[in-house]
Amino acid sequence: MTDPAILDRLAATIEARKSADPAASYVARLLHEGEDKILRKVTEEAVEVLLASKEGNKEHIARETADLWFHCMVLLAHHGLRPDDVLNELQRREGTSGLDEKALRKMG
Repeated sequence: MTDPAILDRLAATIEARKSADPAASYVARLLHEGEDKILRKVTEEAVEVLLASKEGNKEHIARETADLWFHCMVLLAHHGLRPDDVLNELQRREGTSGLDEKALRKMG
């Protein structure tokens, strides 16, 4: 079983890179270039997940999904959020029908 604390460690690394030199850190460069650059990377990685899925290679799907999750975590950090914020939302939704949850979002 993989250590679930990997998300916390990765978030801490991303947080530490906020103050790093953009010339020396990919994360610092993304954060320095701003939200539009981060959003382009999230979009790019999401498309690569879709293409990997169509290809059907499970290892490739896992690698591309890891890239997507990583860039989503950079986006979270940009907004001052952490993995726990997402996990708390998933926990809040647990046990609720996806159809019911979606309907509640439309009402709220």
